[in-house]
Amino acid sequence: MKGQRRRVYPTAEELRIWRDFTETAQALRGELASRLQKECSLSPGDYSVMLALSETDGSRLRSSELAALVGWERSRLSHHLGRMERRGLILRVECATDSRGAEVVLTDQGARAFREAALPHLRAIRELFVDPLAPEQLAAVGLIVATLRAGLDAARPQVRVLA
Repeated sequence: MKGQRRRVYPTAEELRIWRDFTETAQALRGELASRLQKECSLSPGDYSVMLALSETDGSRLRSSELAALVGWERSRLSHHLGRMERRGLILRVECATDSRGAEVVLTDQGARAFREAALPHLRAIRELFVDPLAPEQLAAVGLIVATLRAGLDAARPQVRVLA
């Protein structure tokens, strides 16, 4: 390999695979989002926020921690939380430990909506993602995703979330 230059651009085959990957992932996300909206009147964003909150003690998180968990900019999260708050799914309350911060709390109504959405959403994931793959294909996807995630994490500057 010494003296041999590494190709800068993807080959035609690599680009075909990339396009298949991105288009399939987009179609899968779109179908899951459509079913979630139709069956449960929730957006994928609603579900992501409620999932993150449901996995914490007290179903509450500081806004900055929630933004990091769902991978959103704080301004996007703030607008989305406003819509969810108007629908009674979450509340924003003053942080008990720091008066400068706010915590997002999953309401009883939000917890109920999340529980009602979980089973149909998980069934759709099984139908559209898990069932079409053989066990060894699913394991290979897991390895591929872990490798891609590690590469992204290594390329991304580390951001510290202040509690």
